[in-house]
Order: sequence, then structure tokens, then C-alpha cells
Amino acid sequence: MDILLMGPPGAGKGTQGALLAEARGLPKFATGDLLRDAVKRGTPLGQQAKAVMEAGHLVSDDIIMGVVREQLAKPEAANGVIFDGVVRTIPQAEGVERLLAERGRRMNAVLFFDVTDEEILARLAKRRSIEQRADDDPAAVATRLAAYRTQTAPVLQWYANRNLLRRIPAVGSIDEIANRVRQVLQ
Repeated sequence: MDILLMGPPGAGKGTQGALLAEARGLPKFATGDLLRDAVKRGTPLGQQAKAVMEAGHLVSDDIIMGVVREQLAKPEAANGVIFDGVVRTIPQAEGVERLLAERGRRMNAVLFFDVTDEEILARLAKRRSIEQRADDDPAAVATRLAAYRTQTAPVLQWYANRNLLRRIPAVGSIDEIANRVRQVLQ
């Protein structure tokens, strides 16, 4: 089963994706985590992505599709993947659709974690104080939210038109939100 998690930065995709991956026995594929790891290790991809990420901009579709292709080729991804924030533009949605079709698969569900900007800002401020992530700087967060609204939000309609989109109210305890996810996927 292939499931895409969508929502603005700080909506809980990473937390809920980890729980869902464990419950379903699937790998969780988060481009943000993979790119941050590449930056930390100083790989060519990491060097290319570092300046873009720290400025709060979205990494190019070509880089994202290359990473997705590599990950889908891994044996552990043969039965499905939890895509955590992978698709951020319509060209990326189309690209993931093609990559899955090459493997005789399709996206089974798209979960949109719906949360207010005020909640997002509070969550990211807390995460920054704990993790010291450069991409959680207030200026970078503002840039990421603006990019999300202009580039990513239209993708929701693209998936809604394919009857794949499921909205998850993403406020409450981690367990409450996880229960909503389970109910939607039944």
C-alpha cells in the first residue's frame, strides 16, 4: 500500500508517518529527512540542497524525483511506502504517479493533515528549541508556509479529483490524531 502524507510544515506528518509505517510494516520515505541526512554527510546532493533548504525554499522537482526513484528501487519498498511530504507540486505528483505505475502500483490514499497557521508556528518554535534545525528559523518558516500555499496546496485538488484525498484534523494528542488516521484508512 502506498500512502502519501501531506500538510504544511509542522502539521505532524513525520510523527504520524512513523506510527503508520510501524503499524503497516512499511518504510517511511521522507524527502526532508533524506535531504537533511545528505546535507549532514556532505554528499553532492546534500551540498546542492543545503542552501535551498536553509533559505526555506523547496528543492527542485528533478532532485526529488531522483531520490524517490532510488528509494522505490529498494527491496524494502516493494510492498508499499509511506510518503512523508514527498509530493509538493503537481509535476511531483505526476512524477510519483509515473514511478509507481512503472512498478504496477498506484497511490492508495493521500492524507492531508489539516492544522491552523497559529498551531504550526507554535509547533515549529518548540521543535526549533529542541532540535536546533536551521529550516525552523522564523524567516525560513514564513518562506516555507508561503511556498506551501502557492505550490503545494493546489496538489490537494489534484488528488481530490482522483478521489484519493482524505482530510485529517491534526490538532489534539498524537494518539487522537493516530486514531483518526486509522479510521480513515479502514
